[in-house]
Amino acid sequence: MKIIAYLRSKPVAWLLIFIPAAILAELLHLSPTLVFALSALAVVPLASYIGESTEALAHYTGPRLGGLLNATLGNAAELIITIVAIRAGLLELVKASITGSILGNLLLVLGMAILLGGIRNGRQTFDRRQASHNAILLVMTVLTLMVPSLFSHYIGTGLDSDPKVEALSLGTAAVMILLYGLGVFYSFKGESPVMVEESGHVLDADASQRNKKPAQREIAAAESRPHAEPQPTWSVRFSLLILGLSTVGVAYMSEILVGAVEPVVEALGISEFFIGIIFIPIIGNVAEHLVAVQVAIRNKMTLSVEIAVASSLQIALFVAPVLVFVSLLMGHPLTLVFNQFELLALIAGVLIAALVSADGESNWLEGAELLAVYVILGLAFFLLPMAGM
Repeated sequence: MKIIAYLRSKPVAWLLIFIPAAILAELLHLSPTLVFALSALAVVPLASYIGESTEALAHYTGPRLGGLLNATLGNAAELIITIVAIRAGLLELVKASITGSILGNLLLVLGMAILLGGIRNGRQTFDRRQASHNAILLVMTVLTLMVPSLFSHYIGTGLDSDPKVEALSLGTAAVMILLYGLGVFYSFKGESPVMVEESGHVLDADASQRNKKPAQREIAAAESRPHAEPQPTWSVRFSLLILGLSTVGVAYMSEILVGAVEPVVEALGISEFFIGIIFIPIIGNVAEHLVAVQVAIRNKMTLSVEIAVASSLQIALFVAPVLVFVSLLMGHPLTLVFNQFELLALIAGVLIAALVSADGESNWLEGAELLAVYVILGLAFFLLPMAGM
């Protein structure tokens, strides 16, 4: 009875059935498309459990260490998938997934949150100053990613494998990680005032927001007890166990998933680039995406915007540069050289997201506009052959 009650309270747990199904399909050498689909569905609940166990641990470690824990493990599932892809030598898939993650959060997730939140609650407001700060960071991030991509054509031979291009990517990655670390340190200082929702209640973002300022979490815990999130039911030991098992599970499912990419590309006639830019980001972050939409529907738009934008910033400033250094250890050097289509999409995505959030207000039409841009880009990437890049 307890199991049934748990499954009703957490529908994503039903997807765990796809783990043995994916393993069985792989062992029986069934259709690569079926193996890819089953392993992708199996990653979804495992990624959700990584997030849930991390949130539970954050309650025990305190706001400072908890914030760092969430910031580090916020995109663990996608990081694991891309590391497996690097080991398999699928570097274009990895770079496409980085681009897709940023676009997915800014256009798909934020667009869906604004659309459904607007339909449910009408015009919504959020912290304009925080949105402006995030918009500046997003623009700076895109400019940072553009430097190796543009300068690589004029450095040495211009090839990704050129030592000078690799050196530029490594230097850029080091600066980005340093900047990310400074951002985390700044968030610990708690210099910004507490963000307040439309209802006037102090936000209790705690583990939901990746880099939420600890002072805000502490004040929220003290001043808005009726609105605080419930305390975790998992113990520290159980949380660590679930985190470990989920991480191992994601790693194993990622091996199956990445192994099926090339046969799927050949069978369906779609590009590896399209899989990386659309499917991988959705698979790795679907649980977090749902959270952003749910809080928007509950008229907590500040939190929803923060989740979507902070996740994009984490991918760009932490995950991408970390992968550059990890790739060196695996013998498949990854550079931060993106093709012109990825750069164009990033510029368009950051620009429209910054414009939508500039006034601190949103409505369902703006959400529909963000989704429209995402659909158009998705269609273009679907029709774009790898040979065209």
